[in-house]
Amino acid sequence: MGMLQPVAARWRSAARSDIGKVRARNEDSFVNLAERGLWLVADGMGGHRDGALASRLIAESLSELPFEALSLSERTRHAQQCLHWLNRRFSDELTLLADRNLDPVMGSTVVALLAEGQQLSCLWAGDSRCYLLRNRQLYQLSRDHCLARELVEQQQVDAQTAAKHPQAQALTQAIGAASELKLEMLELEALPGDVYLLCSDGLYQYLTPAQLCGALASPSPEQALERLFAQVLSGPARDNLSAVVLHYGGRA
Repeated sequence: MGMLQPVAARWRSAARSDIGKVRARNEDSFVNLAERGLWLVADGMGGHRDGALASRLIAESLSELPFEALSLSERTRHAQQCLHWLNRRFSDELTLLADRNLDPVMGSTVVALLAEGQQLSCLWAGDSRCYLLRNRQLYQLSRDHCLARELVEQQQVDAQTAAKHPQAQALTQAIGAASELKLEMLELEALPGDVYLLCSDGLYQYLTPAQLCGALASPSPEQALERLFAQVLSGPARDNLSAVVLHYGGRA
């Protein structure tokens, strides 16, 4: 227990998921393990059983990875290897489904934070996001893996033109989307007062940056979640929505 207390004391976090107003099933999963320095949101795709299964397997697999007596870089490497292994597993399932003329879609986005003290690693694939509120400024730390972003980066079209593309929101990366997975990673140092948000697109697509800022400025992670979900659920809420909010408090 000696190792766990400092991590938990520095970080306070809360998580929540909701089916929304339209979907028949919640295909999102999350992990909220402050004592292990591990948080994630995964947004399953493929409809019905397969999307929910994919996101749950990601959450369960990363939660079961070793963490005691390992450095953050070692834990991050284990997480990367685990996600690549799951990608191969999901891709194999797709091949079997295609052979049986079933809808060959089974996959999930993922955005994860791993912490050791104030050092953080952020891993992601897909369009689930990681935000940071620092000194009342909101930053999107992750970059969406979707066609619109690729059009802007590769073809130099402006964001407005890219957003009008009929497949603008189509994912270019996700766990299980293709045989080759390209995970992105960001390393950073948390500062006292930082607030982090991991969320699926079902949450952020209905909120403005100002609404995100206002909610994340709440005194506690639980109050931030309450405001975020109340705002989204007062609207159409056509998708599942999930979020984890983290507060970093400095030295234990």
